[in-house]
Amino acid sequence: MTRRGRPPHDDLLTPAEWRVTELVRHGLSTARIAALLGISIYGARALARSATAKLGLESRAGLRTWTGIRKGSARAPSTGVDAMHPLGPLSQIARRVENLDRARAFWRDLLGLPELYAFPGLAFYDLGGTRLMLRETAGREEADILYLSVPDIGAAQAHLMEKGADFTGAPHMIHRHTDGSEEWMAFFKDDEGRDLALHARIAPKAPGHLIAP
Repeated sequence: MTRRGRPPHDDLLTPAEWRVTELVRHGLSTARIAALLGISIYGARALARSATAKLGLESRAGLRTWTGIRKGSARAPSTGVDAMHPLGPLSQIARRVENLDRARAFWRDLLGLPELYAFPGLAFYDLGGTRLMLRETAGREEADILYLSVPDIGAAQAHLMEKGADFTGAPHMIHRHTDGSEEWMAFFKDDEGRDLALHARIAPKAPGHLIAP
């Protein structure tokens, strides 16, 4: 007899709960998460609550600092603060723009920068080996962000927190490429309260190994 309902998951969270959790750790609002995932605000809120309950956290805010890694991820648990390496090189610059179509015409068509890929509200360019991310916003109230490359993002965060750095959330996966490699980020504040980010691109565990979304 065939069982009905959703298939069981052998991870702490379901794929949908993981998607919402990663976006919560990225600092996005419930409304923004719902828009990105194409679900209702109530659906996004329910998934966040479900993940929070499963993990034994007191509130949604606890998801921001939860350091869990989904099963099968290319990223292995960090070996500790001793694995810290010098920060850099600069891997990405985020620049806020008021009109993405106009900005793409400037950076791609006028300046001739290779466009790597684009998503709704975002476009990425190769700026001589450093990635430029253009993000469309309603205004210019948000500061631009520098992303610093590290080989072990968990160890780098632990090392900097021991030295007093103010992190706003745990390392989280922000994108998985078609080759299975993953991009992880963790945001912290500089001495004037502006955003900086650690950035790691992690190769898949085996050639051609892909993880279900």
